[in-house]
Amino acid sequence: MIKTQEPYTPLADKMRPDSLEDFFGQEELVGKSSYLKGAIETDQVPSMIFWGPPGSGKTTLASIVAKKTDSDFLQLSAVTSGVKEIRSIIDRAKENKKIGRKTVLFVDEIHRWNKSQQDTLLPHVEQGVIILIGATTENPSFEVISALLSRARVFVLHKLSAGDIEKIIQRSLKDKEKGLGKENIKINEKITKLIAQLSNGDARAALNTLESCANQNKKITEELVKKVLQKSHLFYDKGGEEHYNIISALHKSMRGGDANASLYWLARMLEGGEDPIYVARRLVRFASEDIGLANNTALILANAVFDACQKLGMPECNVHLAQCVIYLAKSKKDISAYQGYHEAKKDVEKLGNLPVPLHIRNAPTKLMKDLKYGKDYKYTPKEDSSEQEYLPEEIKNKKYI
Repeated sequence: MIKTQEPYTPLADKMRPDSLEDFFGQEELVGKSSYLKGAIETDQVPSMIFWGPPGSGKTTLASIVAKKTDSDFLQLSAVTSGVKEIRSIIDRAKENKKIGRKTVLFVDEIHRWNKSQQDTLLPHVEQGVIILIGATTENPSFEVISALLSRARVFVLHKLSAGDIEKIIQRSLKDKEKGLGKENIKINEKITKLIAQLSNGDARAALNTLESCANQNKKITEELVKKVLQKSHLFYDKGGEEHYNIISALHKSMRGGDANASLYWLARMLEGGEDPIYVARRLVRFASEDIGLANNTALILANAVFDACQKLGMPECNVHLAQCVIYLAKSKKDISAYQGYHEAKKDVEKLGNLPVPLHIRNAPTKLMKDLKYGKDYKYTPKEDSSEQEYLPEEIKNKKYI
């Protein structure tokens, strides 16, 4: 009889921790005395949505809940499941409720479900027939219906730090049952840090890289990591000084009108693994801070590029960012909005809540009108209001721009 080969399980799945003690990162969320840690350990989890980037631990947290709970833990992928599967689970949950057993349903990539699919689940979450745990990489405010969202707690997960990912790699290298502990892998601290840095906060990506390298050679070198990732390593510490040095260089190059230098620093960031959304966000800021009223189209373009980066991601969005960087570098500059706001802010902090002049106050009630709210206001489209004062008395005639 031919022996069937066991299905392949990726290292990232095999190394999912069974408890919060082995879960690295998201300290604010599951650290000591946190609400979520207490809810998981006492088996009192509410309906909730885990929102965070890939590899940040959403599915792993759900997996820990599955191992800790005495409930009937069921799992669906929103990519492959539909209303039929949902109804089958609801029927099972109703039977569980009759015998006093809770049903926890984990829906991976819940943002993939349309409104109709989410509506099917809604009344049963509301009635407590099902405890829902959803995982999403997209903003749940836009992707999960408001009625469902109001019945669940949203927990935000952040990209894992390089330090957290190093711990996950080390755990995988030492574990002799589920990890690579028996494989006699030779890897030094420098290479571990390299894999962690290039994973861009994604633990799954880091373990996939580690496993691919180990499958090719038991001695993992920088050259092997580069070969597996098909990209050369660029020194770009996204959490350290070099990160701030390079974004500063990009900003100052654009401010100085040097499009060539701006493109170089942009490439350094993107090829070093920087999140394109971070760069796009900085460009939106630059469009108003440094260009402002000199070219209002700059903000429109920067915002459109930000949107394109969200829709496409890397590497496709690199050309959009390049287009924007060149345009911003070549645009005329005007910092009056930036400086003006800074000066107005100083007055707010120094003088506190100065009263609004009576003549420009809103007067929706008779009492307010009796108190002279809005009295003597000159309606600009019909009257000459050149002498009308809009600032508080204490700073009248103040010029910010």
